[in-house]
Amino acid sequence: MEPINILLAQIKDMARSAIEILPQLLIAIIILVLTYAFAKLAKNIAKRILKHTHLRQSLAELLVLFSSLAIWLFGIMIAAIIAFPDLTPTKMLAGLGIGSVAIGFAFKDIFENFLAGIIILIRKEMRINDFIECEGYEGTVEAILVRETHIRKTDGELVILPNSMLFKNPLTIKTDIDQRRTTIICGVGYGENVDEARSVIKQAVTDCKTVISDSRPVQIFANEFADSSVNFEVTWWTGSKPIDIRQSRDEVIAAIKSALDNADIEIPFPYRTLTFNQPVSINTNQQMDE
Repeated sequence: MEPINILLAQIKDMARSAIEILPQLLIAIIILVLTYAFAKLAKNIAKRILKHTHLRQSLAELLVLFSSLAIWLFGIMIAAIIAFPDLTPTKMLAGLGIGSVAIGFAFKDIFENFLAGIIILIRKEMRINDFIECEGYEGTVEAILVRETHIRKTDGELVILPNSMLFKNPLTIKTDIDQRRTTIICGVGYGENVDEARSVIKQAVTDCKTVISDSRPVQIFANEFADSSVNFEVTWWTGSKPIDIRQSRDEVIAAIKSALDNADIEIPFPYRTLTFNQPVSINTNQQMDE
């Protein structure tokens, strides 16, 4: 019977302890309920304040989330200290420090992308609908999230890039400004007048609708002596989007071809000359018999 009496005594002690801390648990629950209410109120206030700012939508949502998390962290600490009197703020902070180190090692990549995402959201260089290129990936930015960035390639495929990749590697923003320079190579025959050909090409490019010529110069440079032509480097400015570049190239190439044809300036194709080490004998009688 003695073991049973010991067990009953322990159960009574546990019940007594539970009854003693019951008021503290009720107060802790009330604090958590109030924390929920204050966190919701803080989110609404933060949304109203950030609505009148020029921050990115993703960054505004992150700040709203941080305001709610800060209130929850403070409320949970107070509730834990009231429910468990032996738990002091110093012990809680020490426990959080040790736990954060362990969590940091376990989720290193997640936190790295998280911090990179915050920095990217704060920076103004990359915006939604920008066309970017990073480590061989090209596309239009559709979403900038805390951990990842979504870009849509020109063929319609969606690529999800970790923010740490965009932060640590060289990033090209091709639509950072509304205009972008593009270049093609155009060749004319060696028998043509170089200055006349340059003038015809420049006029043809300047007259194109997709070419920006009022604020940006159209530049034509004789570039090299190629195998069968004198090549010109033709440079002009147009819109910065990929479709703008393709449309402008199409119009400029067609205009240059038409202008050179109208001016009777030859656009040569490669010539091939065959040479032989020994004279080639031709049997005339044999050819006639054939």
